[in-house]
Amino acid sequence: MTFFVFLQLIIRIMKQTELITNQDGSVFHLHLLPGDIADHIIIVGDPGRVDMIAGLLDKVRVRKSNREFSTVTGSYHDMEITIISSGIGTDNIDIVINELDALANIDLGTGIVAEEPRSLSLIRLGTAGGLQEDLPVGSFIATAKAVGFDGVLHFYEGYEWCLDHMLADALASHLEWPDTLAYPYVVDADATLMEKVAAGMRRGITISSPGFYGPQGRTLRLQPFDSDLNENITSFRFRGERITNYEMESSAIYGLAKLMDHKALTICVVIGNRVTGEFLADYNPAIMSLAQQVLDALSS
Repeated sequence: MTFFVFLQLIIRIMKQTELITNQDGSVFHLHLLPGDIADHIIIVGDPGRVDMIAGLLDKVRVRKSNREFSTVTGSYHDMEITIISSGIGTDNIDIVINELDALANIDLGTGIVAEEPRSLSLIRLGTAGGLQEDLPVGSFIATAKAVGFDGVLHFYEGYEWCLDHMLADALASHLEWPDTLAYPYVVDADATLMEKVAAGMRRGITISSPGFYGPQGRTLRLQPFDSDLNENITSFRFRGERITNYEMESSAIYGLAKLMDHKALTICVVIGNRVTGEFLADYNPAIMSLAQQVLDALSS
């Protein structure tokens, strides 16, 4: 083997570890092929919620799953739609958004990026914890701005342009944010999707937390680093805006979508109010009502 051939082999091995595919040519985690996804994609956390929402479709042509990633693609009123589960957290979102983009914009065999990138519309339908007293359980909140406590976007180059630095700095100052944690980042929702899909809904600032317990101020056997975190978040105001809810995925969806020129929007059902202590035990009817509303808006 010549040195040139050896060098080419090393380069190919490196490329294969960057964009990993399965034996059938599908992308590594999602187990999907490029033709399996539509331009409109609904992202949910729970894999069981995929089939639940898919029951609203007129026809299903793709049904695949691997680990926590379940996917259904079909049609609703002549519109192609994909419904995919991400599991919980921005670490999973890093996988889902990158692999969806690869399916849309990279030749999985050669690794060559498309000359004219395809833009996807990514709509997360989730559940959230309300952080204001006047947000009853069962209400819908559209995320106008997503605040990332997770740090995922900091691992990518060239993201500064898509951030709301003034809001992030004001919040960090208000919360006396410790240097031991990733600095908060803030990304806006896609304005076009917001107007088309979330017309008439309440809008607010959403915090994407890197955990469910301590990172959201919950106390079981361990104490959170700041026992006043939620009260301080609730009292925060910036140019008349307030933080409305916690969830765990939107910051990475918004940030990665901006960097890859996709559109992103999150709408959540409030299933628990952290101020009043109210909790909605059976929230599936609310999720289905929201899904129906979103599908109708997208297909109109």
